[in-house]
Amino acid sequence: MTIEQQIITTAQQAVKTLYGQEVPEKMVQLQKTKREFEGNLTLVVFPFLKISRKKPEDTAQDLGEYIKQNCDAIADFNVVKGFLNLVIDSKAWIGLLNEMNSNPKFGEKPVTENSPLVMIEYSSPNTNKPLHLGHVRNNLLGWSLAQIMEANGNRVIKTNIVNDRGIHICKSMLAWLKFGNGETPETSGKKGDHLIGDYYVAFDKHYREEVAELKSKYVAEGMDEEAATEKAKAEAPLIKEAHEMLVKWENNDPEVRALWKKMNDWVYAGFDETYKALGVGFDKIYYESNTYLVGKKKVEEGLAKGLFFRKPDNSVWADLTDEGLDQKLLLRADGTSVYMTQDIGTAEMRFADYPIDKMIYVVGNEQNYHFQVLSILLDRLGFKWGKELVHFSYGMVELPNGKMKSREGTVVDADDLIAAMVADAKQTSEELGKFKDMSEEERNEIARIVGLGALKYFILKVDARKNMLFNPEESIDFNGNTGPFIQYTYARIRSILRKAQAEGINIPATLADTMPLNEKEIELIQKLNEFGAAVEQAGKDYSPSGIANYCYELTKAFNQFYHDYSILGADTEEEKVVRLVLAQNVGKTLKNGMALLGIEVPERM
Repeated sequence: MTIEQQIITTAQQAVKTLYGQEVPEKMVQLQKTKREFEGNLTLVVFPFLKISRKKPEDTAQDLGEYIKQNCDAIADFNVVKGFLNLVIDSKAWIGLLNEMNSNPKFGEKPVTENSPLVMIEYSSPNTNKPLHLGHVRNNLLGWSLAQIMEANGNRVIKTNIVNDRGIHICKSMLAWLKFGNGETPETSGKKGDHLIGDYYVAFDKHYREEVAELKSKYVAEGMDEEAATEKAKAEAPLIKEAHEMLVKWENNDPEVRALWKKMNDWVYAGFDETYKALGVGFDKIYYESNTYLVGKKKVEEGLAKGLFFRKPDNSVWADLTDEGLDQKLLLRADGTSVYMTQDIGTAEMRFADYPIDKMIYVVGNEQNYHFQVLSILLDRLGFKWGKELVHFSYGMVELPNGKMKSREGTVVDADDLIAAMVADAKQTSEELGKFKDMSEEERNEIARIVGLGALKYFILKVDARKNMLFNPEESIDFNGNTGPFIQYTYARIRSILRKAQAEGINIPATLADTMPLNEKEIELIQKLNEFGAAVEQAGKDYSPSGIANYCYELTKAFNQFYHDYSILGADTEEEKVVRLVLAQNVGKTLKNGMALLGIEVPERM
């Protein structure tokens, strides 16, 4: 039982014994004691005043005396108005440190075969372009969220839905046919996703030229600017050809399908490289080319049951006016599906594959309305988690020089970004002398760990719901609220532990409860103990930033301690051993906390 739990249980007993009334656990509010008062934890007395019918000070005094007598963890107490400040006994702190030391995953809940099954969808790339900075934020959030949900005792399935069909895919295919001259990833020396992305940009360039030419012709014939633009966009030969290709694809034309498969395979090979470099992956990948037909079937079933309706032009709609929303298109007049249909199909396939208890979609906040509608539709269609589906909505990533636009070819490419971060980490580490006595292989590996750590931490420390400005220069800093600062502290702890080993110091598995503790050491144990609450809260809020913030706070607390007290140069052997056990557990917790963000920590720097 934790110290907090011991206090809560004794406080409940105190209220019953003293005032004759049972109180629920949630009424017992504990918080960290303010620095200016003696004590470690403070019990808020105000909720009990109606029961005690006494002044706040008198009620606090009553409860304090009872808790001190009946709870072994409490050494003393003091009363400040309606606040009971509790001083925790040194033995209890040592007991807690021993408990931490014995559990490699202290603060995380174990996963069993009976744990709830949570599916998390993230990434969702298009096969017409490579992954960019927006995808990087999505993948990092999705991966981290999966680790956090698992640390909260859930079984987790990580899934990706690949957008591999539609007009945008046909644009890349058509451009490659027209302008590619048979170019392949092998002949060009480019990754497949980059190669296909170039043809998407090429399509847009030629299409714009056609639109401009036609517009001028229509204006010369007497049309106004706006009407001429709209007509030119619709009549441009390239877009007409792309639409014809899409129809052929939907009708399973063997040539179009073969080309589509060949080009998509190039892209997947490229994606896999990027995912590997980012350190993310999936348990199951779904493809929209498979899901859209399942979605159509599901919508037709819903139509037959009277859940949806058909308009005179043959299109199928859901009427959501009872829910305070509008009507939503599910199948076009020509029978082709829309994104919503695909999402219904994907849900059906997933539910057939896994008995999901909770579904979390990691998708940008521009899709908030889409997921509001999807939740209602899935509930109507009988999915048990439909109403409770979670849209983990996140904001845009911007750069100091403005937003990214993929069609114009000004996108910040994920591969370029990763390479730049690793190169910057290597240069900065060289300049700061962090690479002394290391082989080139070691330098490269640490540069990779630090560069990616800087990127991931910078993105994940921001509240996901907010738009963010990503500044690469600010992220690689060995001081302040950065990934490298935390990584460097971990490496420092590992260095201390290696020196202790070299000196033949034995770090015991269990400390005697008579071991000495000073105030700063107690504060550090208390900070370590907060990891479990941070993990739990991050799971409730779906918030990796909560974990990042905790890791930073723990790092600061350790560095302050290390500044004030020597570990290996402690005055007594007992102090030395206590501090080594403390350092060991700070290192372990930092490693576990950073792992929840998908960040590695180096053994030396």
